[in-house]
Amino acid sequence: MKQVNRTAILGLILLTGVSALAQNAKVTPASAPKPLLGDIAAHPNWPVAESGDVNSVDAIVAAVYNVISGPKGQARDWNRMRTLFLPDARLIPARPAKDSPNADAVLLSIDDYIARSSGNMTTNGFFERGIANRVEQFGNIVHVWSTYESRHDAADAAPFARGINSFQLLKDGDRYWIVNIFWDSERPDNPIPHKYLPK
Repeated sequence: MKQVNRTAILGLILLTGVSALAQNAKVTPASAPKPLLGDIAAHPNWPVAESGDVNSVDAIVAAVYNVISGPKGQARDWNRMRTLFLPDARLIPARPAKDSPNADAVLLSIDDYIARSSGNMTTNGFFERGIANRVEQFGNIVHVWSTYESRHDAADAAPFARGINSFQLLKDGDRYWIVNIFWDSERPDNPIPHKYLPK
């Protein structure tokens, strides 16, 4: 009986000590997360756009089509291209999976897009233009659903490709920035609906 009492007393002493230690332990608060910095503010040395390229929704969409278009042998003004986009913007083609109903998306930075497209555009010629645009805006976010046609030469009677570019834009005071362009191309199993074509 004495042994049982001794064990109970020791247990009580240990429990009291642990409780006291827990009460005296200083709780270190978790460090606050770093303040979020916007993409524009984080890149103060990003090249400056010509105001005529970015002062309206129509202007910035037209500037994208203009800067990527040109005949064989003509280098594109990629610095102008950069000025239209947020520094961390993405260009995202949707890709159907081969022999599968599934799809995927390829996320390209501006420099990724330039590296992958530049050679082909100057070798073969490339002209792209929007043929029908739908614009929606709320506050500082803008969405442009732009049906496009692509040709190797501006005088080609028929495009070699068509599709839809989904532009996400940021309205920043007196200018617009491209946040992303996400697109899919027309295919036999993926025709452009009539409602997205010119009336």
